[in-house]
Amino acid sequence: MTTVRAPAKTQTKRTSAKHPHDDAPDTSAEFQELAHLPDGPKKQALQQQVVEAWIPMAERLARQFRNRGESLDDLEQVAALGLVKAVNRYDPERGAAFESFAVPTVVGEVKRHFRDNLWGLHVPRRAQELRNRVRAAHRELSHTADGRRPGVEEVAEHTGMTEQEVRTGLEALDSYAPLSLDAELPGSEDGFSLVDLLGDQDSGYDRAVDRESLKPALRRLPERERHILYMRFFCDMTQSRIADQLGISQMHVSRLISRTCSSLCEQVMADAA
Repeated sequence: MTTVRAPAKTQTKRTSAKHPHDDAPDTSAEFQELAHLPDGPKKQALQQQVVEAWIPMAERLARQFRNRGESLDDLEQVAALGLVKAVNRYDPERGAAFESFAVPTVVGEVKRHFRDNLWGLHVPRRAQELRNRVRAAHRELSHTADGRRPGVEEVAEHTGMTEQEVRTGLEALDSYAPLSLDAELPGSEDGFSLVDLLGDQDSGYDRAVDRESLKPALRRLPERERHILYMRFFCDMTQSRIADQLGISQMHVSRLISRTCSSLCEQVMADAA
């Protein structure tokens, strides 16, 4: 990201009525000139001059997002990028003051940075909005004598939100950095972690489906073939023992098992189709 450096001295602030942004310089003349300048080095230099004049305001806006998992230097750079966009897009002919256009542009750029780069989980925009309201309510309600953490009912009453909305916002508070599956669970002394709680694929479901699919085909088999399969796969008899019991050769048993299994597969595939 391109670094935008603040100038050693900012331009003189407005000397008229006090402005709500104390760090708002008077760049109305520069914007009027920019509106009529063609694209080129001169326009780019003037845009850079205006950006540098407004950098203090961008940095102030960035500081509002401190302690949320991102360094202040990175936040200031993102805010500076938003300021550059605001300067390039601002049209003084529309009559609005530049700061009324720049502030939401800079703040929106910082919020977009958090949404696109820092959320460990995909959180719907509605949940993010509820999270912000709950976090703000916690700050306001925590300024009490006992300093205790406000409950769900208190936050709901303070904000006008439902208790379910408060719970959704509370859940989203921890979504910036999800807990690692390898993290040891609190209170465990044997290294037991979240990954140990996850289930695995149960092969029994596939076997149950296979058994049910085979039943109709097995019923259609001749009695001898069914008996051979029963001895081989359910009684775990060897082919030699089966051959001795039926009075046939072991090779004949092998061919019967192979042919019967192939026939069963074909019938199951045909029934599934």
